[in-house]
Amino acid sequence: MTLTGIISAIGNNNSVYPLIVRDCGIEVPSKIALTYNQNKKESKEIAKLAARERFLDEYAVSAVWLGGIPLVGKVADYFIKKQGYNPDVNLKLFNKNSVQNIDDNIKNFSTKVSKEIIDELKAVKNNKPAYEKLLAVKFAASTTIPILFMGVILPKLIFASSARKIEQQRQKEAQKNRDSFKSSNVNFQKSIDFMNRKNTSFKGSWVSAAANFSTVDKMAVTDGGYALGRVGTARNKNEAIDVGFKMAGMMFLNFVAPKYIEKYLDKFIAKTSGLEVALDPLMLNNEEFIKNIKNKTLKLPKNLNEKEILEFIDKNPDSIFVKYARKFGKVKFLENNIRDPRAFVDIKDIVKFKENIESFMNKAAVSKSIEKYAKKAKAVKSVNILTNIGLSSFLLAYALPKAQFAFRKLVTGSDLEPGLAPAKKTISG
Repeated sequence: MTLTGIISAIGNNNSVYPLIVRDCGIEVPSKIALTYNQNKKESKEIAKLAARERFLDEYAVSAVWLGGIPLVGKVADYFIKKQGYNPDVNLKLFNKNSVQNIDDNIKNFSTKVSKEIIDELKAVKNNKPAYEKLLAVKFAASTTIPILFMGVILPKLIFASSARKIEQQRQKEAQKNRDSFKSSNVNFQKSIDFMNRKNTSFKGSWVSAAANFSTVDKMAVTDGGYALGRVGTARNKNEAIDVGFKMAGMMFLNFVAPKYIEKYLDKFIAKTSGLEVALDPLMLNNEEFIKNIKNKTLKLPKNLNEKEILEFIDKNPDSIFVKYARKFGKVKFLENNIRDPRAFVDIKDIVKFKENIESFMNKAAVSKSIEKYAKKAKAVKSVNILTNIGLSSFLLAYALPKAQFAFRKLVTGSDLEPGLAPAKKTISG
């Protein structure tokens, strides 16, 4: 992968790549170091235990978080196929007001795609309730199983390991308050009761929305459940407050802040330099794209209505516009260069993509050199992406832990991890 490709990947806030860079590459090592230094202020031995616990916790959770959802999803897809359905069929095709509705797709693509694909569409059409339930179970499994591992099972294992280490340390140092460091029994049932409080209801609109969640969306849901699990399995009230503060900050900085940072950086650059930097660096680096703009031969949909946009996509599969729409996951094609009738095209997303291209094209056209304009826009966009990663990583890896430590000191009166050592204060209630 080229440098531009790497920057493009980590700049896509709808993919897992920025999360991998921030989480595993920057955030976790920094948190381990900060945790050790913070606890060392009061106890070097507790600092070692806290750093060890943070290392095991963060990397084990990251492994489940980044790999668990796709893995469970693949297993679920296997069982859905065993039931005679293809999980690639999108439930949004049941929207009768859309020209992509399942009946029209069966009719319009019957001579363009294989009989197998048409049969898959018919199978879902004729058994929608059963298919919806299978997708609901897939979504539940893809989120609940990682939540149980991250929020219940892993804490139990890590707490038990820490308890053994503490016991060994107490015996070795012959500390006088032998019982002060004993781990509390972890109340795992609390998390399970929370998840079982209501029966799952298979509502069509809910299932359709959940089935279209991206991996990142599912990771956000999983993070929410993970936060509840960790608060529920805290060893004492102080640890529950401490963990809750940390998890709320992590969710905001992982899933919300980067999109706003990207938005405001792009707006700032557009306002101060006049450059249009909404497009991906890969497009800005494409010679054919720049040549098409220069020669005024770039093909784009002329209208914004769903029918004509889809007609343009179907008739121009090799155009620059469609090529990049495919590359960025906005539209799905089969190997024979025919749009996949099982997939649903988000027209609003396509229209926004078209408008971003037009905005860039119009500004580039009035510049002295389209090539230089594109090169400058690519460089600035790349800097924006790296700035976003750097800033959000700094907030996650340094600012949030520092805020957590200050909050902990305020609440408990101690710098020590509240789950590993008794605090000077205890939250009432």
